[in-house]
Amino acid sequence: MKSNPPFYCDGVPRRDFLRIGALTGFGVGLTLESFLAGKAASASPNVAGGPLYAGEAKALPAKAKAAIFIRLGGGPSHMDTFDLKPDAPDTHRGEFHPIATNVDGIQISEHLPKLAKCADKYAILRGVSHTLAAHELGSLYMGTGNRPIASLSFPSFGAVVSKELGSERELPGFVAVPSQGSNSTGYLGVEYGPFETGASPVAGKPMEVRGLALRGVTLTDVDRRQNMVEKYDTAFGDFANEDKILSGMNQFGQKAYQMMRSTKAREAFDLSHEPGSISGLFGSTPFSQSCLLASRLVESGVRFVTVQLGGWDTHSDNFAALKNTRLPDLDAGLSGLLLALEAKGLLATTAVYVTGEFGRTPKINPRAGRDHYPRAMFCLLAGGGIRGGQVVGASDAKGEGPKDKAITPDDIAATFYGQLGIDVRKEYLTPSGRPVMIVRNGEVIRDLV
Repeated sequence: MKSNPPFYCDGVPRRDFLRIGALTGFGVGLTLESFLAGKAASASPNVAGGPLYAGEAKALPAKAKAAIFIRLGGGPSHMDTFDLKPDAPDTHRGEFHPIATNVDGIQISEHLPKLAKCADKYAILRGVSHTLAAHELGSLYMGTGNRPIASLSFPSFGAVVSKELGSERELPGFVAVPSQGSNSTGYLGVEYGPFETGASPVAGKPMEVRGLALRGVTLTDVDRRQNMVEKYDTAFGDFANEDKILSGMNQFGQKAYQMMRSTKAREAFDLSHEPGSISGLFGSTPFSQSCLLASRLVESGVRFVTVQLGGWDTHSDNFAALKNTRLPDLDAGLSGLLLALEAKGLLATTAVYVTGEFGRTPKINPRAGRDHYPRAMFCLLAGGGIRGGQVVGASDAKGEGPKDKAITPDDIAATFYGQLGIDVRKEYLTPSGRPVMIVRNGEVIRDLV
């Protein structure tokens, strides 16, 4: 079975790579500007008990200055990763065994040995639950903290963080490796969209991010083109400033110009500058290298990084796919990320959120697979004030649903934003003038912080 098929089982295409046609003009300058503007237009003492919520969603004291969102596209099985049920019936239990972690009383899958050795760095959320079993809808819910509705497109975490925390002059506020996938800016302006790398880094090879490499183009050429663009902007006058789309695209153009002239921007994407003590923490797969890049981007000043790891849509051969590819890949990349952030002194100020769009059925199907199942899933949170080395929430004995109180995507979003000091009850105005809260229903999960 292919690990990253081009379509999910429900026919929704994966958006793992940005496809840009041939460009004209100076090439590099137009590529980066189009790159940015084009997409934007488009029972243990360590197991927490007691109340999960304090009954309000007021912003927490900000601990994090940046965030990394790791999306496990396709929906990973909670039963085979971070919520094993060794005492469940054979029809549910699966082939994997739990192993002890470096935190007493917490066990995870035997195929996550590196994450088992750093379980004190992250919190496991079990009994996370919602009702949207379609890939796209589940992704929108888990990626925004708002249950999707037909009348409104909610902005992604990256867009909100980019708006609230801003960005450095020479760097994008929001980077997606290799692409954002689902919803990006929603009802926010296009200027809050992601800079997509278009590809994942490859171990041992320089990462030439499209638009930042000045191949055959001098900075004089770039300056000449920018002067020409500014003359046209002056000619359009206030019209370009008053039109939200044109204004946003103009801001992308300015950012593209700043990044092309910036040595800092190019070096932020250059993994060859990482010392062996850091790069050696990661595996050689594209996901591991993407996690290494995420740590470097945050260190350089990027506020929000999204990293994609697909291939979790395991309707058949679930155990072979997880054992041979997905779990070792996740294990090496995520453990490397947490250890690298700690070594760089950044874990305390970087919020890390790991999730799929839903879980998978506790009962194994006749094809040795597990199907879509939003009623029970896991998520991980780390850094930025999150108290690691604990499990919050629980699923029932067969992993079929929350044992007690469910944790919702809204609650996790409120907590994630709270790490960054963002008040989720703050209201934005949509283009039609409708006031909308950043997250409408979530409450901060106080046991985590």
